[in-house]
Amino acid sequence: MPVALLALALGAFGIGLTEFVIVGLLGVISDDLDVSIPTAGLLVSGYAASVAIGAPLMTAAGSRVPRKTMLMLLMGLFIAGNLLAALAPNYPVLLAGRVVSALTHGAFFGIGSVVASDLVAPNRRGSAIALMFTGLTVANVAGVPLGTALGQQFGWRSTFWAVTVVGAVALTAVSALVPRQRLEPGGGLRGELSMFRRGQVWLALTITALGFGAVFASFTFLEPMLTRVTGLPDGAVPWLLVVFGAGMFAGNLAGGRLADRATMPTMYGALGALAVVLFAFVFTAHATVPAVATLALVGVTGFAFVPAVQMRVLAKADGAPALASASNISAFNVGIAVASWLGGLAIDGGLGYTAPNGIGAALAAAALGVALLSGALDRRASR
Repeated sequence: MPVALLALALGAFGIGLTEFVIVGLLGVISDDLDVSIPTAGLLVSGYAASVAIGAPLMTAAGSRVPRKTMLMLLMGLFIAGNLLAALAPNYPVLLAGRVVSALTHGAFFGIGSVVASDLVAPNRRGSAIALMFTGLTVANVAGVPLGTALGQQFGWRSTFWAVTVVGAVALTAVSALVPRQRLEPGGGLRGELSMFRRGQVWLALTITALGFGAVFASFTFLEPMLTRVTGLPDGAVPWLLVVFGAGMFAGNLAGGRLADRATMPTMYGALGALAVVLFAFVFTAHATVPAVATLALVGVTGFAFVPAVQMRVLAKADGAPALASASNISAFNVGIAVASWLGGLAIDGGLGYTAPNGIGAALAAAALGVALLSGALDRRASR
């Protein structure tokens, strides 16, 4: 694989770290800034909503900018957002910093996915995209647990200082390793927008939103669930995030390889398994060993479908890769925002900290249904 993929993976690592590390710090931030857990949870859903809005807007703004230059600009804005969060004296400023950094998220993954797929042969694109997304999974295996431990030991602001440094290193790597690519002739922004007239594109985006929302319905409230339902100490949370991240890492790589061979069957299998695992988590969360085992399986199944759905979007939006890919990242975060909000409502409604797992199972089942419909439409069109 080209070394430039490592630079893209490093950028994905930084972005994944800033998105996911907040989950392990909700309790710390809640206590320090005197806000409730559901209010602190808005740092997750608010970030996701900002990604959903920012991804197509930032991609459209950079439609006439060389891809490498745009990736560097996005990393610069990412650094600024995390610096603001590190310096935040109160909750509103912290939320503002999260919004600024979130604006770069979708466009970086969207443009980066296109760059990654262009660096390899067509039959390796699933693996190339998976390698870039490996940065996201490594962030959960190593970065999030370390960031959580750092925030618990030295205060949550120290975590954002660390993320700022990671962003600076990623910017340097992108500048040094990613090759410059000429702007491709075509319809420009108007041509890219034309992909929104395709029904299969919308179905693929819906699969993304429902499937990843399923994961985050559970993951957003993982810390209070594991400490207040399973009964584990706060110090165990970083290590449990390692378990989840290891599952993500394995699921992402396996999903990339399987998607290169059979995209839709990979998606069907991963989403069906995710629905079953999340439903089981409603019950297994009450005991330590079953809870840990189920947590790992959520990571595996939750990320096994990601390369497949990213490839699906690129295939169905042929001729509009950058905006389509960024819109898929928006869909990821629409799902995160809505699922996190629904999980918070369930907890506030007195249904308990395991209720978001049941919500996630329903969302995964819905995603599977949409995927099956999309596949059936393909078969009908081919006949």
